[in-house]
Amino acid sequence: MAQSVPPGDIATQPGTKIVFNAPYDDKHTYHIKVTNSSARRIGWAFKTTNMKRLGVDPAAGVLDPKENALIAVSCDAFAYGQEDTNNDRVTIEWTNTPDGAAKQFRREWFQGDGMVRRKNLPIEYNP
Repeated sequence: MAQSVPPGDIATQPGTKIVFNAPYDDKHTYHIKVTNSSARRIGWAFKTTNMKRLGVDPAAGVLDPKENALIAVSCDAFAYGQEDTNNDRVTIEWTNTPDGAAKQFRREWFQGDGMVRRKNLPIEYNP
């Protein structure tokens, strides 16, 4: 049963943070590469701390072992210095998919009692 095994590692490029450079009067998009470095198929989902400013596309998916995906993280135009950006980050959560499950993302995988791992990528705004 895949749910009883802790999910393996994923790799993200960039590995520690996302940097958006000024000016902030237009939408910026940053690409993140997510690689499943484990030996099992995983389901993954991105969350953000600021839904108005930050978007993720695609927001969720499934990766086979050693497979990778390119994710677009976008930052909408905003008034830099007039809005609180201190806690902005995206979080990727991932869990093993059930044995025999189709390669189609299902939110239920994250609601059961299987282990879910997460990685935070803080957003840095470079004025």
